[in-house]
Amino acid sequence: MIDLSEQRAYFYKGGQLAGISPVATGVAGNRTPTGSFRVSEKEVYHRSNLYGHYVDRAGYVRMSSVDVRKDRRPPGTVFRGASMDFFMRFNGAVSMHAGKVTGRPESHGCVRLPWHMAKIFYENTPMGTKVTVRH
Repeated sequence: MIDLSEQRAYFYKGGQLAGISPVATGVAGNRTPTGSFRVSEKEVYHRSNLYGHYVDRAGYVRMSSVDVRKDRRPPGTVFRGASMDFFMRFNGAVSMHAGKVTGRPESHGCVRLPWHMAKIFYENTPMGTKVTVRH
């Protein structure tokens, strides 16, 4: 269960609370949707196809924190999607994954967990697991 007002994820196993983690959820304009969902896709090493950086041929970042739908790619660069390790999709483009967590909303709608907690949640979450998001 993900509690948006607390910025915490509660992991239940067999009906018993097994773990709690801080999270970072969606900001205004990109709020994390509330409701009941199911994990529909899992991937250990996933990269975003929307958000990331434009890098040159040598791999140097030339433009950071881009949205490919809004930010024009500078000549001579390619798009490198943001890393989303321990990716668990649960509602369209919305997923849980490892990322920066400061205890407040700061994502594009996904639920970010600290890397070590994302790994634990990933390893203990089978496909089809129910994900509840509430305020």
